[in-house]
Formats: sequence, C-alpha cells, structure tokens
Amino acid sequence: MATVEVERHRGRLAALAIAAVVIAVGVPLWWKTTETYRAWLPVAQINELAQLQLQLSVEVEVVFSKGTLTAEHQKKIPPSNTRQEEHVVDETTRLRYRYETRYRTATIMEEDALNQSTAAEADISLHMLSESPSGSVVIYVVPESSTVLPEGVSVYVGQRRTALLRAGGQMRVAVALKEVLASLETWIKQVLQVMSFSHGDITAALSDRVRPGDRSREGLADSMRAFKSSPGYEITFSLLNPDPTSHLLHWDVEAAISSYIQPLLSKMAPVANFSIDSQILYYAVLGVNPRYDPTLNAYTLNADSLSHVINPVEARLGSSAASSNPVLNFLLYVPDSRHSPLHITDHRRHTVPSNAFSSPRWGGIMVYNVNASGTELPVDVHIDMRRVMGVFLPQLRLMLGVQSAAPPPGFLIGPCGNAGLADWELDRLMWTRSVENVATATTTITSLAQLLDQIGNIVINDNIAEQVSSAVASLQLAVGQLEVGNLGLAMQYSKEAILQSERAFFDPSLLHLLYFPDDQKFAIYIPLFLPMCVPILLSLLKMASEVRQRPGQGQAKKD
Repeated sequence: MATVEVERHRGRLAALAIAAVVIAVGVPLWWKTTETYRAWLPVAQINELAQLQLQLSVEVEVVFSKGTLTAEHQKKIPPSNTRQEEHVVDETTRLRYRYETRYRTATIMEEDALNQSTAAEADISLHMLSESPSGSVVIYVVPESSTVLPEGVSVYVGQRRTALLRAGGQMRVAVALKEVLASLETWIKQVLQVMSFSHGDITAALSDRVRPGDRSREGLADSMRAFKSSPGYEITFSLLNPDPTSHLLHWDVEAAISSYIQPLLSKMAPVANFSIDSQILYYAVLGVNPRYDPTLNAYTLNADSLSHVINPVEARLGSSAASSNPVLNFLLYVPDSRHSPLHITDHRRHTVPSNAFSSPRWGGIMVYNVNASGTELPVDVHIDMRRVMGVFLPQLRLMLGVQSAAPPPGFLIGPCGNAGLADWELDRLMWTRSVENVATATTTITSLAQLLDQIGNIVINDNIAEQVSSAVASLQLAVGQLEVGNLGLAMQYSKEAILQSERAFFDPSLLHLLYFPDDQKFAIYIPLFLPMCVPILLSLLKMASEVRQRPGQGQAKKD
C-alpha cells in the first residue's frame, strides 16, 4: 500500500510540475512569440495634427522715396507695425494670415535706382542692390510726379519681389502720418493679393471644391487645370505624324526644351523634381474625324468633340508605371494632307488663335498645319519650335499651378524674363504647395494611425515607425517655418513630410498579416495544443476531486 501511495504522490507532483511549466512558461512564451510586432508610434503627436492650425506670415517692407513724405512725417515713421487678419479656409481647417509691415525711407542708392527711365530698369537696379528673401514683398512708394511709372499706372509689379507704387494725392494733403499710412493700406492689400498668397489660392489648394464667392471663374478654371502637388513630375513631348508618306517631320526638341522649358523648371526646383522625355509617334491619329467647313475652306475640330480626341492617342503615349509621379503630356499633331489645314474652333465656332487646347490635369495638344499644296510628297517639314513652345509654355505654367489672373485696374505686370516665371509667382506657388503638402501629409498620417488602431494585427516594423516619426517631425517643422515666414524651409520640410508619409502608408509590409486575424491563429494552434493539454487538464481535475474527498474520509474514520 505504501508503494502505491508513493507512486500516486509522485504522479500528482509530475502532473502539477507539467501544468506549472505549461501555464507559467509555455503559455506566455507562446503568446509572446506569436503576437504581432508593433513598433511605437507618436500617437499623441499624430492626434494633435488633427487640430493643427496653420498661420502664414509675410514680411512686407514699405519704402518711401524722396518727395513722398514731409520731413516731419519721416521722423515719425514707426520701426515696425504688425497687422493680423484671420480667414476660414474651409470647414475643417482654419488658416490665419499675418502681415509684418515695416516702414522706412529709401537709401541714396535706392533713390538712384528709382530714377531710371523705365520701371523695368528700376526693378533690375533695385534687385542688384539687395535680394529679398523668399516669401517677402518690398513696396517702393514713388512721388505722384515720378516718370518711372507709365502714365495711368499706379502699381508696377516686376520680375522680382518688388513693386513700385505711385503716391496718391491724399498723401500730400494728409496731416498726420497715420493718415498717410491709411491712404496706402488699400493699395498695399491689393499688391499683396497679387504678389503673395490669397485666400482663394489656399482654398483651391486644400480642396477641389471652391465656394463661388472665394474665386473668380477664371481663377477657378486655372486651379482646376493644375495638377495636385507632387514631389516630382514627368513631362513628355510627343510629335504625332499620322501619315509619314506625306510629311517628313523634323523638330529640334532638345534645343527647344533647353531654351524655353528648362529655365522654368530650374527655377521651380524648390517646388518639385522634373524629368523630361520626347518621342515621335507614326500613324497616330486623333479619335475624332474633323469636319470640313466651306466658310473657312478648312477642316475643323469643335470644342465639344475635343474630349474624344485624347483617348485613342493616350494608349500609344507609353506607360507611366515606371514612376508614381504625375505625367504631363504635350502633343504636337501635324494633320495629314487629306485633312489639312485643320483648325480648332471654340463654342462660338470661332477659330482659336493658338490652334491648341489643354485638358485639365492631363496636358495639351497643338495642331501644326503644313502648307504642302503643289509640292511633291513626302514634304520635308522643319517645325518652328519657337512657335510651338510659345503655346506649350503657358499651358505648362497652368498645369504646374502658376496662375495667370488679370491684374486689378491700375496695375502693370512686368515681363517674366528668360525663366518664364517671376520670383513673386514662384512664391505664390510655394505658398499654396506648402499648405497643400502639409494638409495632404497630415491626412495621410492620421488615416494611417486610425487604420493601425482599428486593425491590431497589422505588423508595424521599425522602418514604418521611423518614417511616421520623421513625417510628424517634418510637419511640425513646416508649420513652424510657415508661422515665422521662412517659405523656402517650409516648402522643403513639407516635401519631406509628404514623401515620408506616403512611403509609410503604402509600405507593403503593412499587408502581410492583414488577413490573419486572432480566430484563425487559434484555429491553427488548438489542434497542436489540445492533445497535450487534455491529459494535463484531466489529471488536475482528478487531483482536485481527491482533495475534496479527503476531508470526508477523515471525518468517517473518527466516527
């Protein structure tokens, strides 16, 4: 009996030891080794992005030249004066505008520059004296009798970040300096609307839906043509020759791109990266048959049918799968001899002077007619690239978001120069792109955080956490730089934020365990663990039953 009792006791100890090892070691080890790895994310900082409030600051310097202020007024010029205005951009984001205005008198060298014969020469001379930082505006107030501005022009906006403002009659009769500054306030606001950001531009950058009161029809149409902000763009120039037996086309596209397109893209380098390629497509026809118009003695394409032109051609333009960047297509179409000349007409049946049209957020097409009557086929055609680029360059500006709105009455906009883009136009674009990048990266990061919070079995690797943390840090830096008016740094940080956020959001490692929920995990492991756990569980139940029976047996022996 003693031997049997010893064996039973040893069996109980063995069962208890196995159960203790399984419960204390096996279950935690299994749970730890099968759990989804999730690196730490800055959830608190991401949640703060949802309540992010942007503030744009612009440094405005007003310089009074000789003859605009009296000696008494010059002594009372304040060193600085800050004016803050607040507007609601949309329902979810509030944007504050802050203008830091400083006043001073012109230096001797600036006076010499303002005495040039034309406003364009004065603008160049002022730029040679000093270069204003990106995002700032300098307004030079010249006397009403000054000849530097043409007659009838109150404000001249040059290539740089400088504007010339003609002093009005109210300034001469104003007694107090406060009255002088008040008389300039309306003009200064109009200058800032032209040269710096505007409420309508920021609204269009944040949303495709623009309230009718925010922008004019022209401005709204321009914003809808532009591509959304992207770190890079692919630009493709294509020459379409539907009938090589009729025309032998020659185009010096490389020299044209170098002369007309590359200066613009080089100046826009802070906004995005650009790559350019070109191609010639033979036997490429438009998707619509042109109609013959006897009144014009030519074939025509009506504006209503232009939407059907692109689809057949787009299939031959090449795939953009090699890059995730948007592609801007510019097509030069030379009609065959059967449909030549070919003209594009508007909704009023009037011929379009440029003989070209643009498709919103896609590109542009130009029809290049060739006079081949009375000549032997095929005809050698040397395309005038200056004429072609004169059409494609404005289309490219619109596609990239450079607005070309009509100036207010009394304003004269100077030429853009060889780059095809003024400094203040670049600043306007950088303001809108910076805000758009911040809004897009914020939406991407918050959406990713919500997705990872809702689906707990998605793996979060260390590189994902690092990209998310970098995106959040870049967003905070971009917002901080916008608040202090450092437009260049704000643009750089916003680009980094959108790149890091998209890399994290579209990382393929986030999908590895997306369809491996906890119920499937238990379904896999239960057939392995159940045969081992049943004997242990039965042994524990038997020992528990024996323990409950022992007190009853002891009481029976005493009786």
